[in-house]
This record gives sequence, structure tokens and C-alpha cells, in this order.
Amino acid sequence: MKLFVSGRKIVFETLSQKISSNDKTIWFHAASLGEYEQGLPVIEKIKEKYPSHKIILTFFSPSGYEVRKNNAVADVTVYLPLDTKNNAQKFLKLVHPEMVFFIKYEYWPNYLNEIKKLNIPAYLISGIFRENQIFFKWYGQLHRNALNAFRYFFVQNENSKKLLLQLGKTNVLVSGDTRFDRVATILEKDNTLAFIAEFKKDTLTIVVGSSWPKDEELLIQYINSCAQNVKFIIAPHNIKTDQIELLEKSIDKKTVLFSEKEDKNLADFDVFIIDTIGILTKIYSYADIAYVGGGFGNPGVHNILEPATFGVPIIIGPNFSHFAEATALVNLDGCISINNNKELTENLDKLISDEILRKKKGSICNNYVNKNKGATPLILSKIE
Repeated sequence: MKLFVSGRKIVFETLSQKISSNDKTIWFHAASLGEYEQGLPVIEKIKEKYPSHKIILTFFSPSGYEVRKNNAVADVTVYLPLDTKNNAQKFLKLVHPEMVFFIKYEYWPNYLNEIKKLNIPAYLISGIFRENQIFFKWYGQLHRNALNAFRYFFVQNENSKKLLLQLGKTNVLVSGDTRFDRVATILEKDNTLAFIAEFKKDTLTIVVGSSWPKDEELLIQYINSCAQNVKFIIAPHNIKTDQIELLEKSIDKKTVLFSEKEDKNLADFDVFIIDTIGILTKIYSYADIAYVGGGFGNPGVHNILEPATFGVPIIIGPNFSHFAEATALVNLDGCISINNNKELTENLDKLISDEILRKKKGSICNNYVNKNKGATPLILSKIE
């Protein structure tokens, strides 16, 4: 909350310093880090197409802003001022964008109404609409009106298109999810991490990504009882010092922290705890099996597309129904959902002992990502 409030105090000052009245600008808005990553393929292509324009990136939440405030893709990155008419008018006057892109979920009526008044082309990227949203309620007229600002809706699925058609919106294209384009490009990058390679050597390695306490509770039982020649890398969701200390103390095997890895013979350790952010994607490239956390909590499982693109079999908890890619991969049998320690143990033991099974499930995951690529060029073909 402190970051949420303090970060917004300097927005207008920052904008006035970094944007001149002569600058050409294009504005992208993302709720948080996940939406930013989702929109990144489009942001990069728009930047290529309009090299003389400044890219303005706004976030609603600290999870996006604090991680990406110094990113190289955008020329200016700030919090979005709260959705009031005065803020919207002031923001748009300072930014004066030639185009606006909202990513996935965010719909701010005052901003959208002012965008409409100024006749600025606005686009929704990778949108998802559901029947329980306010647009489809009898009392949602204000929010329905705000949707008139969008020149084009690029949605992820047919159901979203159908719901928008009920509102009389025909400017809708089922383009798919740009996240697939983003994760597919990961394979083209250098994912080498020398310290992970030193730790892993030739040993089968299970990578635990974005784990929460409930995930860790089950996994620690497995780690402590595992008699096989297996290594574990744990990248917790919460990397506060007290949480990391608790996690380390609960593990019986020889454990090293990322923050304490220097001058250590990493090959001697069984468990590597990653108490930093920003390297999990690359770590997944070293995984033989991935466990992605969040599936025992609310809102649910974290991003499974990154291990999927590396062709890694995935295990998750039971709370994944709101995530289309997790649902699809569970149905395709590339991803396994577990409910308890017994199921975790059974499935990990099977995957560890059966290389053919690992490759089969990993291949399903990678093929799923490849088949769903292509949203970005579809979107760009409609941008004026």
C-alpha cells in the first residue's frame, strides 16, 4: 500500500519532465507484471514500427512498476493516476498519445471516456470477457459506455467475442493470447546461468517456481524423504528474509541460497533456494520436471507457460480452473494436477523413474505453446 500511494505522488511531475509537447507518444497500460509480460510482444513490435515515438508505460500495481520501472522497452514508466475525471484529463494532456493500448483486464471509465472525447485510437490486447463482469449486468451502463472508446477488441477466445456481440460490438477479433508469442521467443535467447549449470551437473533436477507455503509444505516432505539422486531448485513467491530462513531450516538436505552462493562448491548441494527475482525463466531451462506454485491458493496457479515452452513436464495444485492454459495442458496430459502429498509423491516418483514419460509430457507442453502462437501479427495487421 505504501508503494501504491507514494509512487503516484510524483507521476505528473515525472511526465512533465520526460515528455515535451513536441514528442509523439504511444501509451500502453498494464495492471501488473503479468499483463505487461503479456503485452510485451506487441509493445516491442509497435516500438519497431514507430521508432520516432516515445513509448509510455503505466502500471496500476507495484508488482509491475517496481520490477519494470527501469525497463528498456518503454521510454517512460509510471504508475497510472487513480481513475478520476481530473486525473484522466491531466494525464492525457501531458502524454497526448497518438494511440492507446490496454492489456487484458483493465477498464477505467474516466480514462476511456476522455480517450473517446479526444478521438484517440484505443485497442484492447488479449482481452477476456466473462458473464459475471459488470459490463453484462443491468447496472453496468457506465462501464458499457466506456467500452465505446475501443476501436478494436483483440480477445483471447470465442466466448469473449460472443459476449461483446451481445453488447453490439462488431469490432472484435479473436486473436488469441500474446503470452504465447512472448514465451516462444524465450527459446531464441541465451538462457545460460553458469551457477545453475554448476549446481545441476548431470543430475536430474526439479525446479519449483513461484511456490507458496502450502506448496512448500508438501514439497519439503518429499524433498526430506527423497532417497533418489535428484536435485531441487526452489524459487519462492515470497523472498522476504524471514520466509527464506523458515524454508531453509525446514529442509534436511544440504541447502544453499542464491544470496550466499559465492565461493561455494555448488555441485556439493542438493537444494538451491533462489532468494532473488528475475531469473526464474532461465532456471526453467535447466528443469527436468517443474512444479509451479499457487495452485493451493487464491487466485490460483502461477504462469506455467514458461516451463511449457522449454518442453518440461509440469505439476500444479488443484486451483487452476480460471487459467485456460493450465486447464488445457491438464486435459492434454502435459500437466498434472495434484491435491495432496500422496499424489505429489506418486507423480514425482513416476516422472523421476521414467524418462520416456517425462519427454512425452514435456513435448505435449511445448507443442501446445507452438500451436497457440501468432496473436501479435494478427493484432498488428489491424492497427492503423
